[in-house]
Order: sequence, then C-alpha cells, then structure tokens
Amino acid sequence: MSKKQNQTFDAIVISVRKHKEKDALVKLFTQEHGKRMFFVRSYFKSNHALKTALLPFSYSTFTGSIQDQGLCFLQDYKASKNFRLIHEDVYRNAYATYLANLSDAAIEDGIKDEKLFQLLLQSYESIDKGLDAEIIVNIFEMHLLRYFGVHPQLDACRICGSKKEPFDFSARFSGVLCTNHFHEDPHRLHINPAAIYFSRMFLSLIPEQVSEISIRKENKQAIREFIDFLYDEYVGIRLKSKTYIDQMYAWEETLQIVVKDKKDKDA
Repeated sequence: MSKKQNQTFDAIVISVRKHKEKDALVKLFTQEHGKRMFFVRSYFKSNHALKTALLPFSYSTFTGSIQDQGLCFLQDYKASKNFRLIHEDVYRNAYATYLANLSDAAIEDGIKDEKLFQLLLQSYESIDKGLDAEIIVNIFEMHLLRYFGVHPQLDACRICGSKKEPFDFSARFSGVLCTNHFHEDPHRLHINPAAIYFSRMFLSLIPEQVSEISIRKENKQAIREFIDFLYDEYVGIRLKSKTYIDQMYAWEETLQIVVKDKKDKDA
C-alpha cells in the first residue's frame, strides 16, 4: 500500500456522511489526486477543527496523507472558501449538489482531472456570484457529456454537412439535421432550434468566461428539455439530485397556476 505523508492539496467537498456516532467519511475532489475518501474522526463534535473547511461544496487547501488504496486522512487546512449564497439559497444548493453528484459519476475515484476540477470550481464560483444557476449547470452538463462517451454533432447537418440553421436533432443520426433533411428522420426531436444553438455555444464556454446571462424563459425551458433528452438517451443515469431539481420546477409551475387561479377568481 502506497502512502504519502504530509501532502498539501486543493480540494472541493463532494459529500459528507456519518460513520458510526461521531466520525465522518468525507469525499473530496482533489486537484492533485482526483476523488478520494477521507476518514475524519469526531467530525460531528461542534468544535471540530476542520468543520468550516468541510462544509459541502467548500474549497480548501488541506494537508493530509493520501493512500492509493483505502481511506485517506486529513491533518489540517490552510485556507478555505465557503460559498455563502449557495448555502443560503435552497435552489442554488440543489444545483450545487447536482454538480457534485454529476462530477462523482463522471470519473472513477483516484483519477486526476484538473480540467474537471476547475470546471466544477468555476461553476460554484459563478453560481455564488449570483449568475443564473440553471444556465451554469447547463454549461457544466454539456461539458460532462464527453466523460460519458457522448459526442453529439451539433454544428453541422449529419447528412450533408450544412451549417445553415435552424437545426433539429435526430437520435437516429446522433446529431442535427438541416431543414433540407428533416424528412430523413420522422421521429426527430422537434425541439426549439434555440436549444441546439445555445447548447452548442455552451461547449465553447467555461463558467469563468460568463459575466452576464440573459436568456428568455421559453428558451431556457427548451435548453433544459434538450439536455435532459441527451442524458436520458445517451448517458442513462438518473441522479436523485436531478430528480429533486425537476420537482422544484414542477412546484414552481403548480404555484404559478394556483396564484393565477386565485387572481382570476378575485377579478
């Protein structure tokens, strides 16, 4: 068993779960060593020295021992950044949880991936700045497709190579079709072309490049439906955190209907 003592590493907290009565198993996504599971003794004591640094989604510089097999151990932390807005807002917290879960599903433990680490960190920073969390998540989702071996062609017609929009998406051809070839797939998605346009754009963006987001509500819904289709059709995973987000959308729609009905009755 290989063990490296007194390592210094940057990490994002992916999850914290109780182990026995007072201990915890903490999964960290480290920049230097990939995802690792750490044993933290007496974590659930109120005065634990690492409590602040191990809040969900926090980003810290730790010192500790890394083992290639089995549990790793934390000794201390030098700096920590907690995302206050994410912790205080139930919606942003739900999005952050989904991003953590999706990152966890995308790569095996122990696999170093600095690009994914930075993508996750930038996503949290952008959401915490107050940018549209739903769109930041969509950008993240589009980048994560390749980790699941999914590479849909979105920039040119799969039949003739035309780049003239509007496009529609064909699961049969695993890519877009131009209007001249819509007839090639009677079961094409019939999605709002804006969903394909923005989803393609997201592949060329990273969160830190986004300073302002303004997308119409109907286009945001179309984007969500299109990316959900890609994950359902090609990835095939259904995370509980994503189901919770979908339920939030349903609650919002129900609430809007109730409020509208009440206004109509009061009129």
